[in-house]
Amino acid sequence: MKKYMVVEKFKPGCLEQNYAKYNEGGRLLPEGLYYLNSWVNRDDNICFQLMESNNPELFQEWFAKWSEFVDFELYPLD
Repeated sequence: MKKYMVVEKFKPGCLEQNYAKYNEGGRLLPEGLYYLNSWVNRDDNICFQLMESNNPELFQEWFAKWSEFVDFELYPLD
């Protein structure tokens, strides 16, 4: 299973809306995409998430579910 770092940059004014959606439905991960850990920097409205998957295309499916609140960057880890 390959690991990835996802950098979430919350759009202005969207941090609380993002958390409300998360509290209602969880991470909404597609099958085959796994959350490992995360760290939030509230001062900069950024979240770093360590994830893993054998199918990197699943990230685009997941990003689309949150795109109204978040801009994403994806970094494969060696």
